[in-house]
Amino acid sequence: MRTLITALLALATGAAITATALHPRTGTVPSTIPVSAAGASAADTVGTDTEATPDSGLLPTDSWPRNAPSPEQVMYAQPRLMQQALDGLAPRVPGVPNLYLVSFAGDGSEDVFRNEAEYAATLFRHRYGARAHTLVLENNPATLDSRPLASWSNLEAALTGVSKVMDPQQDILMLYLTSHGDPEHTLLVDMDPLPLDQIGAPDLAGILAEHPFKWKVVVVNACYSGGFVPPLQSDGTLVITAARSDRSSFGCGNDSAATYFGRAWLVDALNRTADPIAAFRQAQAEVARWERQDQLTPSDPQISIGKGISDQLARWRHGDPIGPPVPFHPDAAGNTPATR
Repeated sequence: MRTLITALLALATGAAITATALHPRTGTVPSTIPVSAAGASAADTVGTDTEATPDSGLLPTDSWPRNAPSPEQVMYAQPRLMQQALDGLAPRVPGVPNLYLVSFAGDGSEDVFRNEAEYAATLFRHRYGARAHTLVLENNPATLDSRPLASWSNLEAALTGVSKVMDPQQDILMLYLTSHGDPEHTLLVDMDPLPLDQIGAPDLAGILAEHPFKWKVVVVNACYSGGFVPPLQSDGTLVITAARSDRSSFGCGNDSAATYFGRAWLVDALNRTADPIAAFRQAQAEVARWERQDQLTPSDPQISIGKGISDQLARWRHGDPIGPPVPFHPDAAGNTPATR
């Protein structure tokens, strides 16, 4: 599977990007990854595991969107789409900390993840001014020809591109990842039938370690995402997760516009405060209240505040006035905001 993808990328980009595509996957998991159904929605049965089983080839399946580019065309277009996304970053504001958001919607089978990735970009662009720059990677049938895929290779390419236009010693990288997670602390990365590599907690730490970011905010919105904290926590890094390492989070599924944590942290809290840490405290309380109301096992969101990152975020917030709250209007499949 990797050979076929590598060949396609090589045709499109030449040796430079092919070298990125060939980076060894130390934590690649089989194409079948268990996903906790408890992370689907509050109305779903809690504690029952299901399996996501992407096909092993690149042939279209019944789930492949009609009138979309073929899987081969999608893979061939990735370098172009990635370059367009990087070219679309607004110029850096000199002399002050800037923030660069990369949002990553991993599972292409549910619009809820795309909704959050798109909203995160919209929120930071419109609320936090010229010093907030955004780039979206997403797996979704509606954006196969307009957004780069949320894949391991594209995440590496996005981080490499961002690191070249930012000041890695002063600016802040924010990475918002939203998808399903499993008890082994692996994020589901799926756009069936494309054979995409999954991303585990050590993998993500390794990807970030290859880039010269001094200041990082990493938000992992998935079941069992607390398992990402130990390999990611360090000086200069804020790690936020939607659940502790042995708990599910809630609110995904095709009947939901946003996950519990995505709505609480992105839509509600960050429209009240520009401080991601204060927003976490508000979201933590809000999620706990919803879970009590629905009689769910608490997800227990986690936070790790590395040395210096709180002060650097304060420096970023100081200066440009913060814009008004940004409404949450999910598009795609006719979803409407949840009543919470």
